[in-house]
Amino acid sequence: MMPFAFLAAFALAVGIGLVMSWVFARRPSLDARLAPYVRPADGRAWSEHNAGSRFTVARLAAPVVRDASRVLERWGSSAKDVRLRLDRSGSRLTVEQFRSQQVAWGAVGLGIGFAAATTMRIARGAPLVTLLILVAICALGAALARDAWLTRAANKRTALIVSELPTIADLLALSVAAGEGARAAMERVARTTHGALPEELRRALADARAGEPLSRALQDMAVRTGAQPLRRFVDGIVAALDLGTPLAAVLRAQAHDARVAGREQLMEQGGKREIVMLVPVVFLILPVTIVFATYPGLIAIRLTG
Repeated sequence: MMPFAFLAAFALAVGIGLVMSWVFARRPSLDARLAPYVRPADGRAWSEHNAGSRFTVARLAAPVVRDASRVLERWGSSAKDVRLRLDRSGSRLTVEQFRSQQVAWGAVGLGIGFAAATTMRIARGAPLVTLLILVAICALGAALARDAWLTRAANKRTALIVSELPTIADLLALSVAAGEGARAAMERVARTTHGALPEELRRALADARAGEPLSRALQDMAVRTGAQPLRRFVDGIVAALDLGTPLAAVLRAQAHDARVAGREQLMEQGGKREIVMLVPVVFLILPVTIVFATYPGLIAIRLTG
């Protein structure tokens, strides 16, 4: 009888939520009221313009997703921080699309939590308050997991850019030493190489072709990636371009500095791995060794006693 009571309480809560959402439904905006009477610029009717949407359910759920995105914006990470991490991870998603994915992950977590709560209620008769807390934790944890996944992707791509920097710097130095200018060398390297850093370099060159100064485009690239060695590398290139110093020598020096920074980072990571390796040694291998060393003596004492 208890599982049916739990399902009935859940259905009642959903019904109350739907009624309250209908009562406090937002009035349509001016754009939404004028949309059926306005013909888009492509000449099609508005209904035809919207008919190409992939999922009808997605269009119906758009207001709910938008409201949930505002809640995540208020209580979670800011839009500026999300935009920065999206740029660093190389993602083409907008902030709104990322918030929609967070809401979708939260909905999946909510479904998993509800299934687990129902199973625990049927099998063990767990308290209702505990099950509601479990469902809330699952939903919140899924939304936070999407945010943590983005942070991990951004950090991974930043580390990849740092590892690619010495090779790109050497190629730029060779191109400049062969007689090409700074922009021509960057275009050649960006066109003939593949990876995270060449992709960022192509984006910076596209901004420069659009009218932005090359030094400003390179500085924006360094800020966007968040890699400190790349920022020092770009500062050296900008200083060489502004002061007129030999660019090839500056690029070779920057490549050497990038390799030294990479070795230092590897040594730092190796030191952290050594500390992590102490955990199984101290808490697993050492106790087993002590047991094997003392157990025969204890048995001998017991037998002789």
